[in-house]
Amino acid sequence: MLETCTIDCPYCGEAIEILVDCSVAEQSYVEDCMVCCQPILLHVAVAPDGEPSVAAEPENG
Repeated sequence: MLETCTIDCPYCGEAIEILVDCSVAEQSYVEDCMVCCQPILLHVAVAPDGEPSVAAEPENG
């Protein structure tokens, strides 16, 4: 159950699309920005109705 979400890269500010696995209620993982290639730490939470929310922050703090 994958859903596309749009986030803003915390490094370059570009809007990028990521795929979120909505079958997992909470997860954190690193994905590289498709524009600037910097590592983004993503925190994903899926609500009971299946709607994902994504928080993005720089991996290197």
